[in-house]
Amino acid sequence: MHPVSRMTAEMDDHVLQIVSSTHRAEMASAVASAPRATHLTTKVELTISCENLMDMDVLSKSDPLCALYINASGSHWYEFGRTEMILNCLNPKFARKFVIDYNFEMVQRLKFCVYDIDNSTYDLSDDDFLGELECTLGQIVSNRQMTRPLLLKDRRPAGIGTITICAEEITDTRVANFEVSARRLDKKFLWWSDPFLEFYKQTETGWQLAHRTEVVYNNMNPVWRPFRISLRALCGGDVEKPIKVDCYDHHVSGSHDLIGSFRASLAEMLAGTHLSPAEFECINSKKLKNKKYKNSGVICIKRCQVENEYSFLDYIMGGCQINFTIAIDFTGSNGDPMSPLSLHYINPEGYNEYLTAIWAVGNVIQDYDSTKMFPVFGFGAQIPPSWQVSHEFPINFNPTNPFCAGIEGVVQAYRQCLPNVKLWGPTNFSPIINHVACFARQALQQNMASHYFVLLILTDGVITDMDRTRAAIVEASRLPMSIIIVGVGGADFSAMEFLDSDDRLLLSPTGEAAARDIVQFVPFRYFHGNSVTLAQSVLAELPDQVSSFFNSYKLKPPNVFSVPS
Repeated sequence: MHPVSRMTAEMDDHVLQIVSSTHRAEMASAVASAPRATHLTTKVELTISCENLMDMDVLSKSDPLCALYINASGSHWYEFGRTEMILNCLNPKFARKFVIDYNFEMVQRLKFCVYDIDNSTYDLSDDDFLGELECTLGQIVSNRQMTRPLLLKDRRPAGIGTITICAEEITDTRVANFEVSARRLDKKFLWWSDPFLEFYKQTETGWQLAHRTEVVYNNMNPVWRPFRISLRALCGGDVEKPIKVDCYDHHVSGSHDLIGSFRASLAEMLAGTHLSPAEFECINSKKLKNKKYKNSGVICIKRCQVENEYSFLDYIMGGCQINFTIAIDFTGSNGDPMSPLSLHYINPEGYNEYLTAIWAVGNVIQDYDSTKMFPVFGFGAQIPPSWQVSHEFPINFNPTNPFCAGIEGVVQAYRQCLPNVKLWGPTNFSPIINHVACFARQALQQNMASHYFVLLILTDGVITDMDRTRAAIVEASRLPMSIIIVGVGGADFSAMEFLDSDDRLLLSPTGEAAARDIVQFVPFRYFHGNSVTLAQSVLAELPDQVSSFFNSYKLKPPNVFSVPS
């Protein structure tokens, strides 16, 4: 694998426009010495909640999710991100927040769309629409907290539903790492409870949700997975400020039972260690009238540690090199390349969906690399001279040097490769994932944040080694590695959506959970040939995956002293 050089001050303007807008401000600061970087930019965090949503389900309540869209130009909107989906809830408070750049001198149009999620597909068009709000980021920032009615597509009110958006400028990069357990929680139904925790920040207008843990089923002595919360979201950076923690017994109906609550400052939580946890009684106020009542259990903070968190650009400017590998699907399900119905058929204009996707994503990727050399592999074809099926062959047929010079070189190698292979099968992802993971593992053994690996897979969506792929992804989730999948054609992409486990951690066939979500899936057909919005969506999660991985391993940028404070 080849190292990709760090970004420089000579980076082209279009990189700032295309790379995930979450990190444009950081990049702008990196090129501050250039005459064109004159905008005043700051980061803001948006917290979303809704009330009185329409109930679209017959036997239960709506399962809402909020998607944020940004107006790129004219009538073009691209999806910036989504909150988690909350089961059976008409008054959701979403824990997942949006971090976005605020440019004072620009009109930044946003659209918040709320859906009732009825299936597990990526596409939201087949889910019930609960309403939307279109506004500018300036309106949100100037109000700090803004509540507006939700509207239907025809601009009629969406019942009496409202959406509330809270904005907070990000000036504090500290995070608190938690390890939390509980003991002797109350039984809420027969002989068990399914507990989860919610952490709330105290604000001028009330308590604001900062974090929600996963549910630990059938356990009155739960141990939750380690988690991290930014100090701005938890306590506004004030370690003496009260934090409210609620413990609930989860119900699928959405009517969760409160087990108990406690309030404490971050300073009090910081006293906890594995040998001597900070313990807080979980109190249910409704039971206080019972003179024999003591508590509804004890919450144990086994670890609470505050650390400075480095950003994506801190790592890039500090010497971390990003290594991209491209993998192209040459299986028979794509169709005969000589047929106009094939996804590999090159039309008279010289393009097909694979080439269009390569150009769109590759033009962003190549700006990370001064040498513009990329290893490119094919999978699922019979290759010369033996005509055996290979799931990991260099498309230039040079195993000792699988690199292509720039995106032009990738396109040229693809065109030359296509007539020299026989599209076959099956469609196996695991060999190429394990190939890249091998290099990522070697880099991690150096105990430095010097390399991060990204595998871009272009595929028609049919996968045959799902169990091995799941195992490979779970293993790769513990390595400095991300996987981006672009689905071409009109196939059923449910398998890809399953791998892109945004709302749950992917499990291996043996039940082992991924350490983090490293897969980003984007279906090509949703972008109607708009290469800018495709690139934005494809790369949206990558900067956070890079920074969160190295921060979780406590790995500083290689040249940490060169990183701006």
